Amino acid sequence: MKSELTRLLDIEIPILSAPMGGAAGPDLVAAVSNAGGFGVIPLWGKPVDQVRQGIAEVRALTDRNFAVNLNLSFPYEEQLKACIDAQVFAVSLFWGMEPSAIEIAKAAGLIVMVSVGSAAEAKLAADAGADIIIAQGWEAGGHVWGQVATMALVPAVVDAVNVPVVAAGGIADGRGLAAALMLGASGVWIGTRFLASTEATIHETYQQTVLGASENQTEWYRDLYDVAWPDAPHRALSNATSRKWHMAGTPAPGNRPGEEEVIGQSPNGKAVVRYQSYTPLPGTTGDVEAMSLWAGQGVSLVRDILPAAEIVRAIYQDAKTAMQSGQAKLPDSDSRSSSSENN
Repeated sequence: MKSELTRLLDIEIPILSAPMGGAAGPDLVAAVSNAGGFGVIPLWGKPVDQVRQGIAEVRALTDRNFAVNLNLSFPYEEQLKACIDAQVFAVSLFWGMEPSAIEIAKAAGLIVMVSVGSAAEAKLAADAGADIIIAQGWEAGGHVWGQVATMALVPAVVDAVNVPVVAAGGIADGRGLAAALMLGASGVWIGTRFLASTEATIHETYQQTVLGASENQTEWYRDLYDVAWPDAPHRALSNATSRKWHMAGTPAPGNRPGEEEVIGQSPNGKAVVRYQSYTPLPGTTGDVEAMSLWAGQGVSLVRDILPAAEIVRAIYQDAKTAMQSGQAKLPDSDSRSSSSENN
């Protein structure tokens, strides 16, 4: 599976871990990179000293390449400068289109990955100098930029740009990787599967809920978990909070049941309120099940907790098996024709 993507990132396996805010810490990122994939650590929204610390913590665990993820809808300029000063290998930019951010990172010698939700956005990013496009389908967990499904989005983006495209959204096993490659992607971006890794920094209740969920237990919301991050559509598991909201007739923010109700505390003692955009961490207390439990539609494929390295290797080997065994073989056209003529 060598490609322009694996050459650019200097990796052996075309699997990138999604920068799941709160869930993807240095241990997870380093484990994915050490396994031959490519880890991405979310450091957006943090003070510059914490950005530097996060980079240093990953580097203490791996000598392989990784990326820092930055959110363009929040102030990012100082964080980007910190990445440049630290000479990180790559940055991952999402939630907006800022050609200037791409150009600054490129001028500093960084590999630039940009997440998009449409072919038009992909072309804008590529024209601005992006090295890699992350095509995020509507199936993805967490915050979802576009509204096009992965299977339709990926080939459209592949046709629109001349840089490697990475498929994101609903991919959680080797069959998903094989399918993405067949659609023209050069690799995949996986989040939900890594929620069930030993390195994921999430609360046990959250992890166990993921393990028991079916493919129809996630929901896309325009603004349900909007406290601390407004105007950011997202996909999460159905829970007590969403059910009460549905029963109330899905009212808009300001009229939802239980608004401003404190439902728990984060490990640092800060209150967690209902409808807050918050990833339940180990040490979170309170009604964890009622918090924002981000997950994509591939959640039904997640049934066991494994080290991240084993997840990377298993997905890669299963993809190779699927492609080599010809699971997607088409019926022979001549045989069909002959059969029709004989009936």
